[in-house]
Parts: sequence; C-alpha cells; structure tokens
Amino acid sequence: MREQSVFVDESGADGLDSDYYLLTLVFHDQSVPLADGVSRYEQSLAARGLPNLPFHASPLMNGHDDYSFMSVEDRLRLLAAFRVLFRYLPIRYKTFSYRKREFADAEHLSERMRRDVVNFLFDNLDYLQQFDRVKVYYDGGQHAVTQAIHDALEYALAREAVVYRAATPSEYRLSQAADYACAVELTALKYQAHEETATDRRFFGSWGTFRRNVLKTVRKKAFASTP
Repeated sequence: MREQSVFVDESGADGLDSDYYLLTLVFHDQSVPLADGVSRYEQSLAARGLPNLPFHASPLMNGHDDYSFMSVEDRLRLLAAFRVLFRYLPIRYKTFSYRKREFADAEHLSERMRRDVVNFLFDNLDYLQQFDRVKVYYDGGQHAVTQAIHDALEYALAREAVVYRAATPSEYRLSQAADYACAVELTALKYQAHEETATDRRFFGSWGTFRRNVLKTVRKKAFASTP
C-alpha cells in the first residue's frame, strides 16, 4: 500500500490581528526513507555541541521557549544546520499566502483557503491518486486551517483515503520542515514589502543574501503547477 503524508503548518492567528496568513503543506511519499538524513542531521548537532531540539523557527529567531538559554550565535548555527537538513529531505511543499486586510473576516479567509487548496489538489490529482492512503498530520491548533484542510481534502479526494492524525514539531521532523518552509515564505513576503525586522536581518542578512542563500534553495522543493 502506497501512502502519502501531508504535514501542515501555518503562520498567523485565527483572527485578523496580524498582517499575513500562510498555510504550508509538506508532502512525503512514505516509501522514501528519511532515517539516514535525519540521523546525519542529529549527528551534526552533537558534533557541534548543539542541542537536539524540535525545530521551531519563530522561538529560535526570537530566543523564546526552549531557545531562551541559547546565544544568538548558537541559534544561528541551529538554523543553518536545519537548512541543510531541509535541502536533503525527500519532500515537496506548497505554501498559500494571504494578506489579511484583504478579507472582511476569518470566515472569508477560510473559504478562500479552502478554494485554493481544492484547486491545488485538483491540479495535482494524478500524482495524489497514485497513493492508496493520504495521511494528514496537523495539530489542529487553528480552527480556520482545520476546516479548510478537512473540506478541501474530503472534496478533492475520496473521504476514506484521508486519515487525520495530530502532529507536533516535537514528534515529527517533517512537521518541523513545514514550519521552516512557512517561516521562509513569510520572511520573503516581509522582505518584498520592505517590512523585514531587525531579527530577520540578523538571521538572514539582506534581501539579496536571503534570496540567494535561503529562498532559492527552499523553493527547489516547491510544487510547480503539476509534480
């Protein structure tokens, strides 16, 4: 039985109190192993004396939560190490980006997300129908995201082909990869709108440096209109 995993991450609150809302889907054919790449990443952390923490971009960059005890230099090294892991993961991703001020309320945003995800799934239906089962991993933290994903997948795919499972970054490296891709795409939007912060510049440099060294390599994993 061929199985496809879809790991979900989002950036932005359920309401309309932040500028952007991003939804990222990371796809992985479960027949393609991950263990070797993840093992090399974890060995590299140990060799550099870095903690093996679940990757979470925003707390890492801002020095919050599990990263609060770490220096900026070590957090930069952790980000660089995860960037290398992401480059070699056998995954593809799709990010949907929205400027919240363009929507009257969260319900309109959720409906737009649902429509965009449905269109993306239909564009890639030949690829997805190769799999006997599609497993969606999401922690269910945002109601709008949960509803959009459920509605879109159940509309575009056979309901029995979809299995919903909770996921947290501490449990799945691919959930962390979705977090990373989402953070990179959000950072790109901020640079392009000249809204980048001092923290963005500290961790990614100038727009040109970010575009060449980070965004370009991440987007090599992005879905085109068809696989």
